[in-house]
Amino acid sequence: MGYQTKSNIISLITRLLIRERAPNPIPMSDYERMRYEIKPGDVILVEGRSRVSDVIKTVTQSRWSHAALYIGRLHEVENPLDRQRLQSFYDGQPDVQLIVESELGMGTVARPLSVYDRDHVRICRPKDLTYSDAQKVIHYAISRLGADYDVRQIFDLLRFFFPYLILPRRWRSSLFSKHPGQTTKTVCSTMIAEAFGSIQYPILPMIKRSEAGHINIYRRNPKLCTPSDFDYSPYFDIIKYPFMNFAQSEPRYRQLPWVTEEKLVEEDEVKN
Repeated sequence: MGYQTKSNIISLITRLLIRERAPNPIPMSDYERMRYEIKPGDVILVEGRSRVSDVIKTVTQSRWSHAALYIGRLHEVENPLDRQRLQSFYDGQPDVQLIVESELGMGTVARPLSVYDRDHVRICRPKDLTYSDAQKVIHYAISRLGADYDVRQIFDLLRFFFPYLILPRRWRSSLFSKHPGQTTKTVCSTMIAEAFGSIQYPILPMIKRSEAGHINIYRRNPKLCTPSDFDYSPYFDIIKYPFMNFAQSEPRYRQLPWVTEEKLVEEDEVKN
């Protein structure tokens, strides 16, 4: 098989896997509040709408099929060399909120946060992460911009994709219980796991007690990290902004029982 033929086949399979369904007309998440509250260094989990997302959710037994790292606006990236590199990969307006993500069919790219304004998302915030360490995580992510996606993963995912469509629904829960193939677990989270690993920040580390009674912590292979690991990690706070919020719609100070009078009341009048 020639190189061009193989490349065409890969492109065809990629387009098949990344084709998305239309978003829900009523989103589950409040995007406007999320974009106001999100902080550089936060991890965004996304419930994808593509064919490949369905496969990932089945393989990982989780509704989260994608993860992205929020890096903020251009001026929030502290290192001038990082800002320069970021601008070479994203030439939009400087006040746009940006994420870095590794995506099938695109590789590692910088995109606006708004690409997920209609999706079901949640924020995973690393606990007690310092500003300087958050910048180091962002530095690592920016350094990976332009990296190619591992095309071997396409075929590994495709191996699961067809049985998923063909087999009866009642069999799907156990479809991937054996020999799932390690490369399917590098879908999008490896880069983010490596970024946090660069500052020795834990996600789901392996903890063992030595014969002497000491606690030892071991980093897991970042290639085995899945989006749901950030959800399960005790070192990340889970922040949700539901579209239908049961909290008070008005701030508490707006609910104070002010007397609606134009005249300002003097202190003596209140005492009387």
